[in-house]
Amino acid sequence: MDEINIKEFLSYLKGYLIAFFVVVILAVVGVVAYDTNIKKPVYQAQTTVVIAKSDSLDGAAISLNDINASQKLATTYSEIAKSELVLNQVIENLGLNVSVKELSKNLTIKPVDDTSILSITAKNLNPKLAATIANEIAAVFSKQVTEIYKIENVKQLSVATAPERPSNDTLTRDIALAVVIGIVLVGGFAFLRFYMDDTVKHNDDIEKALGLSVAGTVFNSNTKLRKMETELIVERSPKAIVSENVKSLRTNLQFTAVDKAIKTILVTSVNAGEGKSFVSSNLAVSFAQADKSVLLVDCDLRKGRLHKIFGVPNSTGLSNLLTSDLRSLEKYIRATKVANLDLMTCGTYPPNPSELLSSQKNKRLIKALSNYYDIVIFDGAPVGGLADSVILASLVDETLIVLKDGNTAMGDLVTVKDSLDKVGARVAGVVFNMVNQKSVKNYNYYYYGESSHK
Repeated sequence: MDEINIKEFLSYLKGYLIAFFVVVILAVVGVVAYDTNIKKPVYQAQTTVVIAKSDSLDGAAISLNDINASQKLATTYSEIAKSELVLNQVIENLGLNVSVKELSKNLTIKPVDDTSILSITAKNLNPKLAATIANEIAAVFSKQVTEIYKIENVKQLSVATAPERPSNDTLTRDIALAVVIGIVLVGGFAFLRFYMDDTVKHNDDIEKALGLSVAGTVFNSNTKLRKMETELIVERSPKAIVSENVKSLRTNLQFTAVDKAIKTILVTSVNAGEGKSFVSSNLAVSFAQADKSVLLVDCDLRKGRLHKIFGVPNSTGLSNLLTSDLRSLEKYIRATKVANLDLMTCGTYPPNPSELLSSQKNKRLIKALSNYYDIVIFDGAPVGGLADSVILASLVDETLIVLKDGNTAMGDLVTVKDSLDKVGARVAGVVFNMVNQKSVKNYNYYYYGESSHK
C-alpha cells in the first residue's frame, strides 16, 4: 500500500467502534480502580526561606550587590538544605524512622527564579508530618547557614501548614488520559492493520493492477436470507438484492461472448471458504431461469459440497464416472427441483483428483456435456496450492475467480493468475463475494417490485 486513502481508512475504522468502546471503558475502569483503591494519597507542604548578605533584613540599605550575591549563592543554599548535615539533624529532632536517602526522595528544595528565596517542599502520607518536616528543615537550615556564612539575615517567609487535599489526587486527569491512550492504542492498531493489509477489496483497481476485470459483485445476504435453510437464494428469493447480483453476473458473462457463445464456465477461488460453491450454484439457477438448459458439475473432488446445497445423495458422481464407461453418463446426472437445471455431484473422494481431471476421458466428457447442454458450470477446487482447477481452466471457455471481499491476499491472487495464464486459460474476471452493501457506491440496486433481469 503506497498511499493512504483517508476516506477508506475512516470507513475501515467503523469496524473498530466496539473495540474503541471496550478498550476505553476498560482503561477508565482500571484507572478509577487504581486511583481509589491502590494509589495512596500523598500530601505536600511548602515553606520558603529568604537569605540576604546584608547585616539586617530590616535595614534600609540592602544594596544591589547584596541581592546579586544572595542569588548566586541560592544553588549552594539548596544543596546545604538537602545535605546530610541538615537532614540528619531534622531526623533526630523529629524522631523520624527514615534514612537520609529516603527523606531526600520526598523533598524538593530549589531557589525561586531570580530571587534569593529558597522553596522547601516536603511530601508525606501524613499531612501534618509533611508540614512539620518542611518547617523543621527551614529552621535547621537557617541555623546552619547562619553558622557557616556568619550572617543573620536568614528568615522563614511562610510557615508550612498541613494540606487538606492530597497532591496526587489526579483522578480527572487520569481518566482523560486513559480515554486518550485507549483511543490512540486502538486507532494505532487499526492503522497498522489497515496499512499492512494487502487483501483484495471490491474497490481496488485490480484491472489496472492485474488486468482482471470485475465480472460481478455479490453482497452479504440480509438476515432473513441467511436464516434460510437453502443457499439457493436466486431460486428461493429471486428479487432479493443478492439474486440480482447473480443475475447481473450472468448478464456480464453473456456480454463477454461477442464472437463465440460461452458454453463451459469454471467457477473457482483462490482459497477455501470464499463462496465459490454459493456463486456457482446460484449462477446455475440464474441461467436455468433464463430458459437455458444447464448442468452444474461438482469438480471439487476433495471437498465438494454441491450435494449438500441441493440436498441430494453423493454416492456416485464425477469421480465415479471418470473411472467407468462414459457411455453410462446419464446414470450420474440428477435432475433438480429447479427447472432446466441438472446436477452431477463430485462422487467418492478419490486419492488422485488431479490425474482424473487431466485425463483424456475428462476432456471427452467436457466436450460431450457442452454439446448436450446450453451451459455447463463446473464448481472447481480452490486454485491455491492445487492443480485441479488449473487443469480444468485450460479445458473450459471461461473461468471465474471468486474472492471474498477483504479476505484474499493480493500476492495469492497474483500467483493464481500467473498459474492460469501459463495454461492459456481465459479468465472472464473476478467475482467479489460477501461485499458490505453500505461500502459500495453508485451501484444499480434492484428491489422487490422493480424491474430486474429475467
